[in-house]
Amino acid sequence: MAMAFKMATTAMCLTDECKSYFMAMKWKKVHRYIVFKIDEKSREVTVDKVGGAGEGYADLAASLPNDDCRYAVFDFDFVTVDNCRKSKIFFIAWSPAASRIRAKILYATSKDGLRRALDGIHYELQATDPDEMGFDIIQERVK
Repeated sequence: MAMAFKMATTAMCLTDECKSYFMAMKWKKVHRYIVFKIDEKSREVTVDKVGGAGEGYADLAASLPNDDCRYAVFDFDFVTVDNCRKSKIFFIAWSPAASRIRAKILYATSKDGLRRALDGIHYELQATDPDEMGFDIIQERVK
């Protein structure tokens, strides 16, 4: 059963697949990242790509299209100054300049509802080009 959430003008549905992949990433650490896309006809947020546990941030960045919007979540593992292993989940709203205006609006108005539906996100990034979501930015955020 898909989970509906409200956006500014209409309802958007988050598929069960999205929720189950996110929970598997969050609790079981079987995925490093998940890329989501909106199906404009069905008004559903669906899974576009899933990165295995061995993949990294560069793999996520390479999987984002140059001409269309996406949402992504990335599980960032790091070691603190106290030598403790930690993990933080980043939510990335990807909206490149070459995207259609309609897609940019749809993704912008749906973002907050999706972010609330995916419980456990620690940080959020919005990016229109790869430099705005560089790995150095991710590392800086967790300090």
